[in-house]
Amino acid sequence: MSIVSIDPRDPTPIYAQLERGFRAAIAAGRLVAGDQLPTVRQLAVDLRVNANTVARVYAELERAGVLETRRGVGSFISATPAQARSPREHERRRRAFVTKVLSEASAAGFTLDEILAELDSHT
Repeated sequence: MSIVSIDPRDPTPIYAQLERGFRAAIAAGRLVAGDQLPTVRQLAVDLRVNANTVARVYAELERAGVLETRRGVGSFISATPAQARSPREHERRRRAFVTKVLSEASAAGFTLDEILAELDSHT
């Protein structure tokens, strides 16, 4: 069984499914810094996808600092769970957090100015 999977019924492009799968595996702790990944060819065979698609994902994750490739040795995870999150996922989670805080503050009767002043006092 592969460390990531693809769903042929999902309209999301295969490369995006793979990238999301790697990032999710790191965030969940199934892959940790130092873990070696299968070769591009091996993962392509396992998932029955084009090797160029896997190579594209590996290259993109390397540019993002999630993977490290050592020539002649292989590709390894180099990111922590927090570093592996995509910028969009980080932004989505931050917005959800702020929305929740503001909603709870409003329900408790606090103004935005009071919340900002309190946050400012903690920096």
